[in-house]
Amino acid sequence: MTEESVLREGTPADGEAIVRTVVVSNQLGLHARPAAKLAQEAQNFAADIIVVCESQEVDAKSILDVLTLAAAQGSLLELRADGSDAVAALDCLEELFKNRFGEDK
Repeated sequence: MTEESVLREGTPADGEAIVRTVVVSNQLGLHARPAAKLAQEAQNFAADIIVVCESQEVDAKSILDVLTLAAAQGSLLELRADGSDAVAALDCLEELFKNRFGEDK
């Protein structure tokens, strides 16, 4: 069983953040529309969710914070969530990245 699959099962121990790595595959990067979708979906969860791009960490629930990442196509981002619904939150957000936020390119 990989570390990622172990983290997906059950709930994290208190104070332990769940971490996932995603790739920005949208041709225009993480621009306004996908950043808004990301923040909107993140707000549906009680967990604290952080997006990390290189050395910059921002609140996933803030569209303005997410936009400051200026994540281009191909950027690797780390999603970190801590809270009772952290696994569900990262499942949802990871799916957005996999589906390119519903964009064709």
